[in-house]
Amino acid sequence: MPLWRTLKRKFGIAAPRVAVRTHMPWYWRWLGIVALGALVVGIGWATYDFGMTFAGFRKMEADRELAKLNETIARQQQEIGALKSRVGQAESQLEIERAAHGDVVKQVKALTEENATLKEDLAFFQSLMPVAAADGALSVNRFRLEPGGMPGEYRYRLLLVYAGPRVKEFRGSLQFVLNVAQDGRPLVLTLPQPGEQGAREFQLNFKLFQRVEGTFKLAPDAVVNTMQLRVFENGSKAPKLTQTLKIS
Repeated sequence: MPLWRTLKRKFGIAAPRVAVRTHMPWYWRWLGIVALGALVVGIGWATYDFGMTFAGFRKMEADRELAKLNETIARQQQEIGALKSRVGQAESQLEIERAAHGDVVKQVKALTEENATLKEDLAFFQSLMPVAAADGALSVNRFRLEPGGMPGEYRYRLLLVYAGPRVKEFRGSLQFVLNVAQDGRPLVLTLPQPGEQGAREFQLNFKLFQRVEGTFKLAPDAVVNTMQLRVFENGSKAPKLTQTLKIS
């Protein structure tokens, strides 16, 4: 009877449980240990990085990088400012050179016109030399009126000659009478105007000849039809010479 109970205890329902396990090679076991170690290290590094960021160490590095970038931007802005200054100086120099060139061109043009005028004067006086004029003969030559550079601006020029073998110095003044059309209405204007009676450009003082030139300005829509020249000798109210120029 005891033998039977012993066998029943070992092989019966009440027998102890037996676990069946698959045998695992040693290298798989070590590979699992290494993988587990790597996972632990990764978690630790992530925790460390999060702690550094949370503690502000990453912010300090970012601030340093931002400061470097700001320094670079400031340096580049200074360089850009220096380049702009150099460009401005170059443009100013170019404008000065252009202005100087324009002045030279104007001077050359003025000298050319003056040279042409002198040649005309020389030819005119050469033509007068063989002519015997009466004492005190006053004449006007090359009386011209031309538009100026601005709207309503006009430029006049003429040459007065006082001829004769024993001619004395001529002293007097000149006056212009303009017949002008403006807004469909005729107007008569006198130069010099009342406030310019003593203007130097209208005074005459010469012995043989005097060149007269000047400018006046009218309204931009005014049109000059005729311009009459009147030459007065000092002490006389009647003009000594009158000549009318028609404007075509």
